[in-house]
Amino acid sequence: MTGPKIVSNRKRSHRDSKPLFMHISVQRKNVNFYPDSSRVVARFFNNGEKRTHELIKRVRALDPQAVNRELEHTLREFAGRHRNISQIFLRHFEEHRGPIAYLGIDESRFSQEEKLLIGSYATMEYSIESAAMFNPSIIEDFDQSFLAKGEKRVIISFRATGEGHLSSIVFRRGILDASNNFHPNRVRNHIDMANIVQKKSYDKGRFVRKLQEMNISKQYSSSIMEDLPDHFEYHQLTVAVNKVLANGISIDQRLALEEITWLVDSYYDIEFSRDSDISERVIFPISPSESRGIEDARFVRFTEDDGSIKIYATYTAYDGRTILPKLLSTDDFTTFRIMPMHGKAAQNKNFALFPKKINGKYAVLARVDGVNNYLMYSDRNTLWNDPIKIQEPKYPWEFTQIGNCGAPLYTEEGWLVITHGVGPMRRYCIGASLFDLDDPTKEIGRLARPLLTPLEEEREGYVPNVVYSCGSMINNGSLVLPYAVSDYSSSYATVEMEELMNALKS
Repeated sequence: MTGPKIVSNRKRSHRDSKPLFMHISVQRKNVNFYPDSSRVVARFFNNGEKRTHELIKRVRALDPQAVNRELEHTLREFAGRHRNISQIFLRHFEEHRGPIAYLGIDESRFSQEEKLLIGSYATMEYSIESAAMFNPSIIEDFDQSFLAKGEKRVIISFRATGEGHLSSIVFRRGILDASNNFHPNRVRNHIDMANIVQKKSYDKGRFVRKLQEMNISKQYSSSIMEDLPDHFEYHQLTVAVNKVLANGISIDQRLALEEITWLVDSYYDIEFSRDSDISERVIFPISPSESRGIEDARFVRFTEDDGSIKIYATYTAYDGRTILPKLLSTDDFTTFRIMPMHGKAAQNKNFALFPKKINGKYAVLARVDGVNNYLMYSDRNTLWNDPIKIQEPKYPWEFTQIGNCGAPLYTEEGWLVITHGVGPMRRYCIGASLFDLDDPTKEIGRLARPLLTPLEEEREGYVPNVVYSCGSMINNGSLVLPYAVSDYSSSYATVEMEELMNALKS
């Protein structure tokens, strides 16, 4: 089996049944998901403007036999590592339309073999999981057919990190049996990045409000926005921006325009091939707002007002200087819509959507100020204002900060929220709290001691002394809690719900 190695022979610690500092029995399962450097995608490689010009001229100078010879050698070396590598090369050749126009060459003069060869020079392999496979989130799969009694088909997402600490989202599918033992599907060899579908139109009013939230001065944006219709398309915005750029503007104005186009590029749809396995799909950073990574996706199986089910995930987009909370949605794990969060409170990390509306409104948890747990309500799942503080650090193991570890879980006795706390030596532990179903600002109970702390063998990793989760589920009377091991690998544990609820209520 390729992909992150799933190991089932880890020695059990005597603390697995009753871990240190815990009053609740936690069973760590003997399954680990490790990063695998052989998992690679073929991504576009920008050689730089000058080198690209020279490279195109060098390929054009080759005789047809030399072009064919070099192309055949390249395909022979890499075709087995990627699905449809020729299509990837052609797509990357299309990225060179600008340099080709600059050189004054008619694109129709390139042979198919020249296009493929030039595209190969604009392609590089990137190992998406070479550094880490962590911060997992688990949800019930749409397909629950052909299962034995007590079995549940699930999808686990991970934050995969490669060279340069660039993060993306990857998936694994498997079955939890009646004892909540995980039986993974085979991980496939090829990895596919999605096709990008640009969002067709934008609401001008909402867009202007987001510009205001981002503190972009009206004097910089008005000259662009005033000529746009109430609903504008992407190309209309780019025409307006280029018109302003052509007139010569100050550095401050140019930076503001970059922020405006950066925001528009944050809206997009992506689509994977239906004949690819979910283990072959990677949601890779696409827009400029994600240029430094997609972090900590918290997936939730959401029940709409009409009873239909939709999968949402909240995640953090990072471009090296700005954090942008975003919302992802899908009905089938094949097509995904990506949208940025709006509102005065959509400014930080740790967003987690409730699995259904509360009193007719969407609800979300977030660590708005970076320290405390907040609750927000909204008529729209992308607009968040007026945060209500519901938790702050209370116990020494969470004195630095407290936040959620994924979407709240519905129980008849209240909303179960798995939390994380940061204590001395920046040690991350996992806790739990219980909130009122109708009014989640009311805390019913909270564990005074961590539910999960790093064991001795879990302390070493990319970031030492960390256990962390982005989403759990309840199955067969137990909490199924996937968790990251020191920002390197992942595992999971189970907790009997009766014992956990008794502790929270007492």
